[in-house]
Amino acid sequence: MAVREILLYPDPRLKQVCRSVERLDDEVRGLVRDLLDTMYDAGHSVGVAAPQIGVDLRVVVVDVSHSKLGRDDNHGCLVMINPVILETEGSKTMREGCMSVPDYTGNVTRAEKILVQFTDGGGTDRVVRARGFEAVAIQHEIDHLDGLLFLDRVSSLKTDVFRRKNR
Repeated sequence: MAVREILLYPDPRLKQVCRSVERLDDEVRGLVRDLLDTMYDAGHSVGVAAPQIGVDLRVVVVDVSHSKLGRDDNHGCLVMINPVILETEGSKTMREGCMSVPDYTGNVTRAEKILVQFTDGGGTDRVVRARGFEAVAIQHEIDHLDGLLFLDRVSSLKTDVFRRKNR
């Protein structure tokens, strides 16, 4: 469909809590295609959430299969509609970046393993266990649906946020 413009922090639409998708119709299917096109066009992205392109619906896409951190342990391309994390286990601190905060990265502690329930792009209800980098990416994208950025998860803006080099 289309590569969409990514909203940048501090756009207030990034702080909104998104609405649940009531039915999988052509509008939602088009949104999913736009999210996938936008994620893959960025080249380095492993996920995008609907509010990042200005849509307040609970839809994210995640694909860590092309990342060196996630290529050995992943579920491929995940289209997640109304995702809910059912269980978490362990914790892991990783450096995160975000297309909506392009000039910075930050150290964020998240669950190392998760069990997440969602409806996929074909309308099938699924439950997936994810771990490592894929689990972190899923949590990062689901945070967007609740109006949270990785900046909201760092312990200290002064010591855990870093300006990117050479952007």
